[in-house]
Amino acid sequence: MGVRTQRQVVDYALQRRSLLAQVHAGRVGVMEVCDASPYLLRAAKFHGEPSDVICPVCRKEPLTLVSWIFGDELKHASGSARTPEELARMATLFEEFNVHVVEVCRTCSWNHLVQSYVLGSGGLNNHRSRRKTAAE
Repeated sequence: MGVRTQRQVVDYALQRRSLLAQVHAGRVGVMEVCDASPYLLRAAKFHGEPSDVICPVCRKEPLTLVSWIFGDELKHASGSARTPEELARMATLFEEFNVHVVEVCRTCSWNHLVQSYVLGSGGLNNHRSRRKTAAE
């Protein structure tokens, strides 16, 4: 993604690998992991970014990465999907918000959280007015 304010990155690759091993061993059913909601599938279509990774379940198409944003400062936008370009712009406008990246297969509905991180200026926008403390 390349936005310099990205921090507190959590990678869920080990959890993903463990779940897929359970699916391939037959301990977890395909229907249990291929359960993307219609809302997530729509977000993948309109806000997702194609990846180079082929779906590990159906092996029919590349996965789509969808970035969901969360945070009090975002108000009504919290809980929505955004493109990488929108994330880069929002990182300069807001002090801090969370991003959850979900991989989605639009063919079989596989979906899994692959990464989360915090984005935002983190107080770098000194031109924004902020409340002064009594000591100031």
